[in-house]
Amino acid sequence: MNITLIEPLEAGRKRLSGPLTFDTVPVLFEQGRQLFKSGAVVELDLSGVERSDSAGIALLIGWVRLAQQQRAKITFHNIPEQLLGLARVGGVEQVLAFEQK
Repeated sequence: MNITLIEPLEAGRKRLSGPLTFDTVPVLFEQGRQLFKSGAVVELDLSGVERSDSAGIALLIGWVRLAQQQRAKITFHNIPEQLLGLARVGGVEQVLAFEQK
């Protein structure tokens, strides 16, 4: 199993590196809980995501919901094409508020 990490960048920014799959998502979801303190603003760089399946999309949606519950905000940047395609097919691109360049 490959390891996926949430790496700190500068204040409020994190980078997700590795695969987003059924094997890695449960641990990542729990790690992500720590990101969403009340009122936090989290920017998540997804450029390090190597591959994803539908569990990766479920993870991102779960984090959006956690952020909403904590009155925090999350934005996603540098979305890999595979992940963007999965979001489009699933009709959840708007829910995830992907930042496009």
